Amino acid sequence: MRRELREEIDKLSSLARERGAEARQIAANDVVVAEWVRFKCRFGCKGYGKHMSCPPYAPAPADTRRLLTEYSTGLLLRFEGVPGHPDLKPEDIPLDFHPFLRDLILWVSSTVHFLEKTAFYDDFPKAFGFGAYPCIYCEHQHCVAEEYEGIVDESIRRLCRHMGLVRPSMEAAGIDVFSTAQNAGWDLHVIPCRDLEYGKIVHGNVVSIALVLIE
Repeated sequence: MRRELREEIDKLSSLARERGAEARQIAANDVVVAEWVRFKCRFGCKGYGKHMSCPPYAPAPADTRRLLTEYSTGLLLRFEGVPGHPDLKPEDIPLDFHPFLRDLILWVSSTVHFLEKTAFYDDFPKAFGFGAYPCIYCEHQHCVAEEYEGIVDESIRRLCRHMGLVRPSMEAAGIDVFSTAQNAGWDLHVIPCRDLEYGKIVHGNVVSIALVLIE
């Protein structure tokens, strides 16, 4: 690895720590892409088709695989907990839990964008980030994808209110977050939910993972 890239990775890792995230270097070929991940988005997730960071607007697994062949390394980012809710319990979570997790999603998304932008202006133009969770930049409005009725095609991306900020989530692009984290030495587990009820997690020990590719 050339010295400039090593120095940039060290710099980005330090910036990630300043924002409360742990960073680990990962080889691009250790990022696992699987078809089943996309199926989990399509069947079972309430965010499907409602956000520009999610399917069907996010890259398909085949696109993600092709992208990864153009990189050799990246930074995997780990975020611990839910801001403002260290002892999160099922009864604390409202039925519409996406806005409830806004601070967490913005923490992850803003960090990814900041590191990608930093690398870009440090003369690493290929830097590209993947976040986590459905986008939540539109605080008091629905995403344009959700506002439209009927079939919505890719062309509405031009109407995105935060086009410069939105990045696909890892899972939306077909990345197996569990296996990828394991390749970086992090052992993740699914958080149980009360009575198998979607979103009613039984503890607040939430671990969020994101990725910034750099070359």
